[in-house]
Amino acid sequence: MKEMVRRTGVHERLLRYYEKQGLLSPQRLPSGYREYSEADVDIVRRVRCLLTAGLSTSAIAQILPCLRDEDDRLVPTCPDLVGQLLAQRDRMSAEIEALHTSRGLLDEVLDATPDRLKQAAAANAPGAAGASRAA
Repeated sequence: MKEMVRRTGVHERLLRYYEKQGLLSPQRLPSGYREYSEADVDIVRRVRCLLTAGLSTSAIAQILPCLRDEDDRLVPTCPDLVGQLLAQRDRMSAEIEALHTSRGLLDEVLDATPDRLKQAAAANAPGAAGASRAA
């Protein structure tokens, strides 16, 4: 396990979590120890990439078998996968749009804040000179 942590930079707890989620299936020695292969290192890299892209581990479990590496890129190999990825991207786009709307509404409230409250907030902001500190 420690070698896998060193090679992937992923903590042991996450590796066990990936295993529990069905994303990773290392060989088990008779002693019960996990034995990771080079393919497992590649799987962890793919999982990390897909997590960074905003996919859930349940979505990754479904699409992982339909990806291959090509020139440092993940390439879909199953026709259904493209549709799933497009649906995920559409979901993300909708969430981004909702966040933009929420930020716009918050900006409107902040723009209506009286100057005296803005000044008081700035004086109490972390790192501000003379800001009061909680004991």
